[in-house]
Amino acid sequence: MAAHFGRRLRKGAATTAVAALAVAALSASEAPGATGAPEPLQTSAGLSTPVPEASADGNATGNSPYYTDLPPLDSPAPSPSAVIGTPVSRGEGEAGIPATVLDAYKKAEAELRASKPGCNLPWQLLAAIGKVESGQARGGRVYADGTTVSPIIGPQLDGNGFALIKDTDHGAYDGNSSYDQAIGPMQFIPSTWAWAGRDGNDDGKADPNNVYDAALAAGHYLCRNGWDLSQDRDLHSAILSYNNSSDYLALVLNWVDYYRRGTHSVPDGAGGVPAHRSDDGFPRTNGPTAPHTSRPTPTSPEPGKPTRPGKPGGGDPSTPGEPSDPTTPPTSPAPTPSDTVHHLTSPDQDGTELTATAGDAFERRIGARAVTKDGASVATVRVRFTITGDTDATFAGGEKVAVVRTDAKGVALAPQLRAGERAGTFKVAGTVVGRQIKGVDYTATVTPRPADKLVRTADTPQTCVPGGEFAGRIQVKATYKGAPAAKVGATATLVKSADDPAENIAGPYFKGANGQPVRTLTGLTTDANGLLTLPKLYADLFSGTYLLRVTTPGGGSVTVELKVAVGETASASPSPSPSASS
Repeated sequence: MAAHFGRRLRKGAATTAVAALAVAALSASEAPGATGAPEPLQTSAGLSTPVPEASADGNATGNSPYYTDLPPLDSPAPSPSAVIGTPVSRGEGEAGIPATVLDAYKKAEAELRASKPGCNLPWQLLAAIGKVESGQARGGRVYADGTTVSPIIGPQLDGNGFALIKDTDHGAYDGNSSYDQAIGPMQFIPSTWAWAGRDGNDDGKADPNNVYDAALAAGHYLCRNGWDLSQDRDLHSAILSYNNSSDYLALVLNWVDYYRRGTHSVPDGAGGVPAHRSDDGFPRTNGPTAPHTSRPTPTSPEPGKPTRPGKPGGGDPSTPGEPSDPTTPPTSPAPTPSDTVHHLTSPDQDGTELTATAGDAFERRIGARAVTKDGASVATVRVRFTITGDTDATFAGGEKVAVVRTDAKGVALAPQLRAGERAGTFKVAGTVVGRQIKGVDYTATVTPRPADKLVRTADTPQTCVPGGEFAGRIQVKATYKGAPAAKVGATATLVKSADDPAENIAGPYFKGANGQPVRTLTGLTTDANGLLTLPKLYADLFSGTYLLRVTTPGGGSVTVELKVAVGETASASPSPSPSASS
């Protein structure tokens, strides 16, 4: 195999051309017509697709430093004839992902495949970012539940060779109440984790230092904005939104391609840790380290404990070799635009209340205007919009939170808000990221889908003997302005009389889950063709003529006569004709 190709991509010294050349070399190292090698991604680090501009809502890591080691040239697939205990090539070693970390990536991919199928997230993308950000959680130094043995914390973002991001979490995650630091194996900054964090291991909390939580959060972060990661442009946009650097984009794409060619799991703690970082040569100002709950020592040994943390500036109190001088006083940075904001106001002259029908988009966009104490507009301020309340409404892309920067007029417009199927009222709060000042609140109301007409699909009389059951099931069709009304809620009630809609206490009934009589059914919903088929009806021992009434929001209503008498033969409603379902 060829000698190792330039594995180091230095920030400020290397360009995307280096990464492109690496991909070409990787491709050339695979003999034409070789069998057993998976087909690589169509997207290569050569960046044949133009690099799009980064997303306007900042990025996940705050442009924190990252590992710059490129994949090796040798094939990542271990030889099937390899003898246990024999040395492995660097290609085989780099392709080995710690078992718990690999499991977290694959579970995140599976969850996103179900919740956001249009995103087409490959787990190899999570693995590539995890490699670049933390060396796969420092070579897999994690407990069985996925929590890292010690916190993974990047250098403080104080503008001293890094981005300037003042504290947004009061030190809750990174232990630093002056500046933010990237946290966890996927290196989220606290302000991003506050809305992007997820509970990936179902323990009831979202922990940035848990690889299951962090991987799932990264997957949702990469799948926002309606991006389809099978498309080059969307893939590039998503990666750049994680860290806004063309070098970073090329590097991640290199690892994606490498992992697509073959991987295998290795024991936790046995993975390698990269050697080169994008902040090599910069002074490191780690700041305080975050507190970490002590845990019992794992029962299994941790082979190959790395001598340096997985993220630049690590902040790992249990790992030697990372100097930290919290006594050095930080310099006083110049005020940022966010510091000058006094409060947020609504830029919408129509007020802060809006309404939409279930399943539809709200016609008006939610927005916020950042102003100083004197009322002047402030540009480039990050505003977070958060949906709260009992609702399934979301912003475009299926998210509950969106972060947008204000424009030259000081206005930030949230992505399109779309109502879910759940009717009711909820709130959307607009706040300045990292500031506790007066924000702006919107009240949004979702009204049920309407149907202005209900009809039976068959007119067969409904008859039954006392104590028997009605044959067949009653079916109705809902329409709105002549068109089938899909997903419309309906209520079915055995009423006392045509003039009294109250529930009857005797006569026909439905059966509840426990077999007890039920004479009012709620939560019914029409199908895509506006059809609703009711459950089977039963008769008690009382003879007589009874009424069943079905109603929908919007005024739709139909009443069905039910006759219970000795000697009657139970009637069956025939199956609806094809025309009734059209």
